[in-house]
Amino acid sequence: MKEIDLLMERAAKTLKSAKLLLQEKDYDSSVSRSYYAMFYATEAVLLTKRLRFSSHKSVISLFGKHFVKTGIFDPKLGKNLRKAFEKRLIGDYSFTPEIDEKAAEETFSNALEFVENMKSYLQKKGFYSQAFSEQRTGQE
Repeated sequence: MKEIDLLMERAAKTLKSAKLLLQEKDYDSSVSRSYYAMFYATEAVLLTKRLRFSSHKSVISLFGKHFVKTGIFDPKLGKNLRKAFEKRLIGDYSFTPEIDEKAAEETFSNALEFVENMKSYLQKKGFYSQAFSEQRTGQE
């Protein structure tokens, strides 16, 4: 499904942005990008069950209901997605920087693990074509 490939490509690109922002010590923005990488990967996985929602809370809830509670994914991944969402809200909407380096590094690490788990699941189920992503980015 092309849409899944595009979402996973977007997740990978957003992770790269999160890493650059972390290196630049822009922790609030890095947390936001880390969360969005997880969000895009979650949307891709939800599409495998023809579930589609734009609300962040709905996406997180559906992931928990259809993929965590059913045992497809470790509950830790659902917990990390919710934590990243909460940190993203703080980083995006607080008037002063509140996310420190440790929190940003933890969120980025969790995002890497999360996206990799989603990618592995999608590949195993035949929903994600690595070749499509490589072709669009010029990698081989």
